[in-house]
Amino acid sequence: MKKISITVSDDRLRKIEANATRLGISLEELVLRGFEELANQPEAAFEDAMTYVISKNAELYQRLQ
Repeated sequence: MKKISITVSDDRLRKIEANATRLGISLEELVLRGFEELANQPEAAFEDAMTYVISKNAELYQRLQ
C-alpha cells in the first residue's frame, strides 16, 4: 500500500473534518471513500472529474514543481 500527501487550505480541511465527524468516520476513511468513488466511476466520468480537479488546482501544482 502506498501513502500520499496532499496540501489543502485550512478552511477546506475544516469542512472535510466536519463531514467526517457528521458521518462518524475518520478523516482518512472519508478521503479514502472519496478516492474509491472516483476510481469506481465509469471511465469517462472519472476522466472528467480528474480534469476538473487538475484544472482547479493548476496553480498549486505549478508552485509544487
